[in-house]
Amino acid sequence: MNQSDLIDSDIEAYLHQHEHKGLLRFITCGSVDDGKSTLIGRLLHDSKMIFEDQLASITKDSKTMGKAGEGELDLALLVDGLASEREQGITIDVAYRFFSTDKRKFIIADTPGHEQYTRNMATGASTAQAAVILIDARHGVQTQTRRHTFICSLLGIQHIVVAINKMDLVEFRQKRFEEILDDYTEFARQLGVQVGAFIPMSALKGDNVVTRSPKMGWYEGPTLTEWLERVDVDADFPNAFTRLPIQSVVRPDLNFRGFTGTLEAGSVSRGDEITVLPSGKKTRIASLYLAGEEAEQADTNQAVLITTEDEVDISRGNMVVRGDHPVLARRSEVDFIWMSEETLQPGREYLIKCGPLVTPGRVEHLDYKTDVNTLEQQPTEQLGLNEIGHGVLNTNEPLIFDPYTTLRETGSLIVVDRLTNITVGAGLLRGKAQGELKHAGREYTDAERALNAYIREHFPEWNCKPV
Repeated sequence: MNQSDLIDSDIEAYLHQHEHKGLLRFITCGSVDDGKSTLIGRLLHDSKMIFEDQLASITKDSKTMGKAGEGELDLALLVDGLASEREQGITIDVAYRFFSTDKRKFIIADTPGHEQYTRNMATGASTAQAAVILIDARHGVQTQTRRHTFICSLLGIQHIVVAINKMDLVEFRQKRFEEILDDYTEFARQLGVQVGAFIPMSALKGDNVVTRSPKMGWYEGPTLTEWLERVDVDADFPNAFTRLPIQSVVRPDLNFRGFTGTLEAGSVSRGDEITVLPSGKKTRIASLYLAGEEAEQADTNQAVLITTEDEVDISRGNMVVRGDHPVLARRSEVDFIWMSEETLQPGREYLIKCGPLVTPGRVEHLDYKTDVNTLEQQPTEQLGLNEIGHGVLNTNEPLIFDPYTTLRETGSLIVVDRLTNITVGAGLLRGKAQGELKHAGREYTDAERALNAYIREHFPEWNCKPV
């Protein structure tokens, strides 16, 4: 385990210190065989987060199925746990691991590099606060490097570090490091991505991962661990407004009705005036509970139960807000990441899950898809597996959301096949859709357009629901 002098001198002080460390969730991503699993194994090994029985097990397995070379410890076996992953030497599913240093706790998501498993990478990235983009120093920037960077940018990950791995295989040459740096910087510039650092390293040998490498004296920046310890994520959580999506209604007896959810932004206190959406009804918080105990205040990321002073109709899928209101819309601009071999077809009905709200919906039309290599936006009428596109989503019930760039937690959705109940896509909400309605891939007739105009004028709360 992680070493600290406090363990021997004052175990209670050590436990208190450990409990109050900050937490960073990050992913490792990049092209296949760039060393993502090996890097995570190295982080666990060098931070002394491997138990003796685990070390003995991978030492034994390295002799029979290791890919690191004769006599080398294959640290990738720590996270590649599936039999098919070990046989092929690749990552297929997302693997989560925990480790800590004296300054911070970490949860790592090891994501696959194969194009076939891009959807698994997007799943791991959806909850990450930072991303480590690995690049094999021999091959440089690959198609999957660009695709994963684009997805990280699309998913709003603001803290990105580029780890140029396997420098030992290019003789630790500074020139090769700078060539890759220039190539990646040009691509990142087109995306508008800010890179926190470029770090030359060898995950297999441990150079510049936890400890600084004497073999690359020309590099003066931080090690990977030092960079991860310095990432400031506090500014990523907005405090100017409050968002509490309602997960369930608690009614243990006739005298109590409470509403539960996790605070995605801001805080709430007893006595605060709140607004319930989509109804727009206002009331005040009569009481609130944290972990079953009555409390005066709850903050971001805390699960809370509230009661209200008035008998207000609140149900699962509603949202309690304070401050600026979120967007309320049946027609929304969405960036889609498609995850199914069956193509996305405009006009087909899916189940849309946005937070706790589940409602039928359909893609009204697609505007374009993005080529991840050139970033060119190409007109399209459908999306295939791993393709990324932009279009208008039309839902039966209005979605309550903030634009994804404002708040990731309320600005995302998933698309579910109604027949198989399989998640087939993910969506990033950008705002309320503008312009004329379309229906099943065609323009509305003059009669339909006139009726919709009448509805917009006399029933604005319907938000242009198609008829």
